[in-house]
Amino acid sequence: MVKGAGDEESRPAAEKGFWQLVVGQLGTALVVVDPAGRILAVNPAAELLLGRAAPAMRGEDAHDLLHRDAHGGRIPREQCPLLRAVAERSEAREEGDVCLRGDGRLLAISWSAAPVTDDGAFIGMAVLFTDTAGERSARRERAAYTRALEDLTERLTLVAEITDVLGQTLETDEALVRLGRLLVPRLADWAAVDLLVGSGQVHRVAVTGPAGREAGLEGGRQRHTGAGEGDHSPLVQVLNGADPVLQQEAAPAAPPASPLAAVHDDFLRTVGSTSAITVPLGPRGQITGALTVVRTDPEHPFDGDDLDVVSDIGRRVGLVIDNARRFGRQRAVAEAMQRNLLAPLPQPGRLRLAARYQPAPAGSQVGGDWYDAFQRKDGTLALVIGDVVGHDLTAAAGMAQLHGILRSLAWDHTGPPGAVVDRLDDAMPAITTVPMATLVLALLEGNPHTGPWTLRWTSAGHPPPLLLTRDGQAQYLEAGQGVVLGVPPGTGGSRPSAAQSLPPGSTLLLYTDGLIEIPGSDLDTGLARLRRHALALAHEPLDTLCDQLPARMPPGSTDDVALLALRLPSP
Repeated sequence: MVKGAGDEESRPAAEKGFWQLVVGQLGTALVVVDPAGRILAVNPAAELLLGRAAPAMRGEDAHDLLHRDAHGGRIPREQCPLLRAVAERSEAREEGDVCLRGDGRLLAISWSAAPVTDDGAFIGMAVLFTDTAGERSARRERAAYTRALEDLTERLTLVAEITDVLGQTLETDEALVRLGRLLVPRLADWAAVDLLVGSGQVHRVAVTGPAGREAGLEGGRQRHTGAGEGDHSPLVQVLNGADPVLQQEAAPAAPPASPLAAVHDDFLRTVGSTSAITVPLGPRGQITGALTVVRTDPEHPFDGDDLDVVSDIGRRVGLVIDNARRFGRQRAVAEAMQRNLLAPLPQPGRLRLAARYQPAPAGSQVGGDWYDAFQRKDGTLALVIGDVVGHDLTAAAGMAQLHGILRSLAWDHTGPPGAVVDRLDDAMPAITTVPMATLVLALLEGNPHTGPWTLRWTSAGHPPPLLLTRDGQAQYLEAGQGVVLGVPPGTGGSRPSAAQSLPPGSTLLLYTDGLIEIPGSDLDTGLARLRRHALALAHEPLDTLCDQLPARMPPGSTDDVALLALRLPSP
């Protein structure tokens, strides 16, 4: 398409209309002055900022009309930076100038100016004006908004960290120590936890301050009899199911209405509280205690957002404490069950037996480990080590069931040990709740005084016994291995049994996997470590060996440990 002359002639007019549209809609105030400093044009934003209509400003000297000092007085022309920029035809910028609005008010502004040329000829200056006070206010608003977002992010991050960290332990004391470290100093200057304990008492169990845990402020126990008449103590009210409390004073002016209130008020005064929040631990109806957080800077008090965050933390911590208490009760029952089933060991003839049971470390789950040793009807010594699959009270109860059934089955059975365990495997689904278990059943044949001795054994998926001899040898008895209990060995099949002569003075060790399984280490490494330490203790008295062997294994196991040791007499 060929453009005609009319197209070329219309282009300047079109461009002029476009730029007028841009300038008219520009949100920043724009004033154009000629080479003498007179106002040629202003946009609507400049009319609004300067409080003057465009016709009233056109042709006026910009300096005389607008420029004033801080008190409203006129400024000599030679001191005007805008006129200087016009004269020098150069860009300029100024902060903190003052303009006189059309309504007589003084306006703090900042401005920037740039020369305007037409075909190389200087025709004036374009000046952009900004309301300095308004810009500062906008910056303050943006900064406040940014700080609010940062505070919200920090609060949410803190709640997430507390949830994650407390979920890693089932020990109440450890959970509360971790809680204090997370709250101080990120959210508060001090934090205190009071727990409801037996017999209607309140126990202050954890206090954390700027220097860490403050044991000197802990340990007090006070009777909690409910909220009495006029007892407005936040701690008392919260423990009785009231809503969380935000205090903006150091301590109530009125005398405390109860000993518990007095203790709490004294704590707030001692730490220099200027703002405090007290919230219940746990949801309504399941309160286990109270959390109090304190700030000591009067310029930085708690607010409603802090109250919401601490209330959320309190609910989460309460659930952790409730779970820890439930676990503790379950663990105590399971350990008592295990220990009560560990009957005194027989000491037939010159044979010597020793055993140890070591519960899982605090905070770990209980298991179903057990050992047993008894003389059968024919005088043969039976040795058992076992581990029920699972880590809870059910596993411990299953262990008790297997313990009794195996004794009954082995008491008068004359067949090999594999046949006894086959019968146990058949009976297990019918008369126990155990889904799966491992064990070793070993029978020691021979005169308990003089020998010779033969060991017959079978293993249902359990780690192999370890035989230590007087000449410094150590051998894992890996024969006789079968599948774990609960997994049938196959139609028509039977569990294997193995036999081996035991030399005088040798020591036989039966153990559960808690002794050899360490997180981050493979089974072969654990077995090699056990062999090395057992050999180093092989000539020690049997009780010494049983005491020191678990202690020499590296820490880190989260499982129970059961250990049963047999020593044959020397010639």
